[in-house]
Amino acid sequence: WYVGVQFHPEFQSKPNKAHPLFAAFIEASLSHKLANVQAGNGSPK
Repeated sequence: WYVGVQFHPEFQSKPNKAHPLFAAFIEASLSHKLANVQAGNGSPK
């Protein structure tokens, strides 16, 4: 996977405060994983 942007959000991130683009991506990933686990589809393939 990749995320295409026309700027460098990594330059605006700090170890304790991620850029909103990265933070939102991680939050969405965790929400998706939680939904799969709760539905019984959380085991790796």
